[in-house]
Amino acid sequence: MSFRLPRRLEPDEGATLVDHLGELRARLVVCLLAVAAAFALTYALHGTLVHWLDVPLQGRRPVTFGVAEPFTTSVTISLYAAALLALPVILWQLWSYLAPAFGRNVQQTVARLVAFASVLLAGGVAFAYVIVLPAAIHFLTNFDSALYDIQIRARDYYSFVMLVILAVGLVFELPVFVLALVRLGVLTAAKLRRRRRIGIVVMTAIAVALPGIDPVTTAFETVPLLALFELSIWLAVILEPRWHSDARTLAPEGT
Repeated sequence: MSFRLPRRLEPDEGATLVDHLGELRARLVVCLLAVAAAFALTYALHGTLVHWLDVPLQGRRPVTFGVAEPFTTSVTISLYAAALLALPVILWQLWSYLAPAFGRNVQQTVARLVAFASVLLAGGVAFAYVIVLPAAIHFLTNFDSALYDIQIRARDYYSFVMLVILAVGLVFELPVFVLALVRLGVLTAAKLRRRRRIGIVVMTAIAVALPGIDPVTTAFETVPLLALFELSIWLAVILEPRWHSDARTLAPEGT
């Protein structure tokens, strides 16, 4: 059975349920192929990835206890990194599947938001690696060190590190999520400004629910969440009038 790259349907193009299911299948295949290609790259470089992830340990090496643990740990690290690397492709395929439900002007806006999301994701990963992890790991691996013989298990350490990186990377997507809701009319800049205090409480609750039970990790996850929420409000204030102006320009006369 041959496979063809999915074609984005036009907003006014008629399509049957079979057409939609066929497009969905093709886009899922593209996502799986992107993850597989990313995994081939990340596994080939998993030694370099492990060395990068070990930097916050400041010279200490994690230990393994099971026969298969070195293999499963390396595969898990490679899968996490592959998912992160393929995420822009996955987001684009998701948007391309949903795009026909929106007008062309909205499609252009969301296409820019997807590109913006990729930049924010890279920024979130860098912030987690450079700022969050060194402070959090130093705190956790030295806490009550006079009471315990602290050894760091590889499986647990790398799972924690990758979860924190993914969580902070997704946290940095907050402006895209808020702007998308504003562009679709679900939220308005005025409503965001009026309910800023509620938003701060919600952002703090999200930070507490993110991976990292220690106060250091939670604090470093709360600060960017609050800053990004404030950035989202001001971006909505700037962009919402432009979007309304574009909508009036594109609207047929007499409407």
